[in-house]
Amino acid sequence: MNWQEFTALLVLATAMSFSPGPNTTLSTALAANGGLPRAMRFIIAVPVGWTLLLALCAAGIGALVTAAPMLRLAIKGLGIAYLLWLAFKLSGSGTLGQADGRQLDVGFGQGVMLQFVNIKAWLLALTLVAGWIAGRPDALHRFAIVAPVMLGYAFASNFLYAFIGALLRQWLAHGTRLLWFNRAMAAVLVLTAYWMFET
Repeated sequence: MNWQEFTALLVLATAMSFSPGPNTTLSTALAANGGLPRAMRFIIAVPVGWTLLLALCAAGIGALVTAAPMLRLAIKGLGIAYLLWLAFKLSGSGTLGQADGRQLDVGFGQGVMLQFVNIKAWLLALTLVAGWIAGRPDALHRFAIVAPVMLGYAFASNFLYAFIGALLRQWLAHGTRLLWFNRAMAAVLVLTAYWMFET
């Protein structure tokens, strides 16, 4: 992989990883409600799940999803349903006590599985495989470069969003601020679900 391709990879990774989506929204909400340590399970789960998804796409599963409209529709449907369920759970949490009482809890396993129903994650994985890995004589070597880069970006972006959420935690504890914050985060999840429906 030459430096132009690597630079293009970094630009794409930055744009896709740091733009708001289901992962960054949940990282922010989990840390704002339960603190940064509690959000870490999800923050670590995102790059693990995403790297598994990228590996499956590189192995050819992505082509199967692209070629089978019913499978793509099923993934999209599950993703939309899960995001709407999370939005519903999040919108009802108005105090840190409620949040600490596990009303909103997305653990490691759920964080990994979310990547497989996240259409943004699928689109990014398929783009990377098509643009940087598939059909190249050094495909395995390229995967060994792309995967750690994307793993690092997935961790860094979710950690940054969670850190911001954790910084807001004490401010949100007063009055109805947390309720409105959670409703705003829920609205972002609903908008993401709508975007998934439209794509």
